[in-house]
Amino acid sequence: MAAAALTDESGLRVYPEFLDTSAQRTLLANLRAVIAAAPLYTPHMPRSGRAMSVRMTNCGALGWYTDKADGYRYIDRHPETGRPWPPIPGRVLAMWRAVAGYAHPPEACLVNYYGPGARMGLHRDQDEEAPDAPVVSISLGDSALFRIGGPARKGPTRAVKLASGAVVVLAGAARHHFHGVDRILSGTSRLLPEGGRFNLTLRRVTAP
Repeated sequence: MAAAALTDESGLRVYPEFLDTSAQRTLLANLRAVIAAAPLYTPHMPRSGRAMSVRMTNCGALGWYTDKADGYRYIDRHPETGRPWPPIPGRVLAMWRAVAGYAHPPEACLVNYYGPGARMGLHRDQDEEAPDAPVVSISLGDSALFRIGGPARKGPTRAVKLASGAVVVLAGAARHHFHGVDRILSGTSRLLPEGGRFNLTLRRVTAP
């Protein structure tokens, strides 16, 4: 695990090479076990019901979910299997403890799979009751162009290239800044035989 981070005054921290190749492979094996227990599904936007371009699942006590009828929220079980989410792997919890700088553990780990053409529009993570807790994300697979802005949707933004093994921490003011994924750079990693990118996002949902 690399310790060096790129930081700015907003609270954004980027660890470009947090996980070496061996650690990435081990984490991917942990992730495959999560997906075997809680298969990937396609989330849908509120109101319009439009399918999102990413497929996703969750692990932890709570999982983030969205559908046309009830919109964004956290639920305690897989929407298709009805089974509780599998636990967050110990290796992932160790990464939270290493970089979050927060006394309480995460309750949700979102797993987004970005295939060809998938992206994530600018958004803020505002469905949680612990707004002071950071958001930690982990990249596995093809590189992504991550876009980070400020507190206003139409404010200036900048792009950061995230390669496999990178970790991003949104803390402080950056915790409430708009961010998204412009596109995936296909063929930039050989970690995933199927190509694409997995992103794991760790969040504290309830107030401690």
